[in-house]
Amino acid sequence: MEAFDVLGDPVRRRLLEHLASGGELSAGGLVALAREEFGISQPAVSQHLKVLRDAGLVSVRADGTRRIYALREEPLVAAERWLADLRGFWGQRLDSLETELARGRRERRHTRPEAAPAARTPRRMA
Repeated sequence: MEAFDVLGDPVRRRLLEHLASGGELSAGGLVALAREEFGISQPAVSQHLKVLRDAGLVSVRADGTRRIYALREEPLVAAERWLADLRGFWGQRLDSLETELARGRRERRHTRPEAAPAARTPRRMA
């Protein structure tokens, strides 16, 4: 499963956000956060964590009976690189579009005929 497939789910995105801001978090801590924000069960959160592990977006290590999760940077860097390529592609085209739109506005201002006085409409009498 690719990173973008995994990131398409709001629960998984939020779990990654928590890991990005909080560093390492226990599975229990992540379950509590997801339950609070999304109202989902522990097994549902465990499934989301499994998807994140399988996609390589998080690492997990044992600490006694606890499982500690951490964000893995490499897959996200690859996704960011892919997005940067798209931004470069679209950025040039959007800049060109903006130039053409500005040119059209400028030409309309310079070629606009003098506005004729508005015709008066008779008032209706009640």
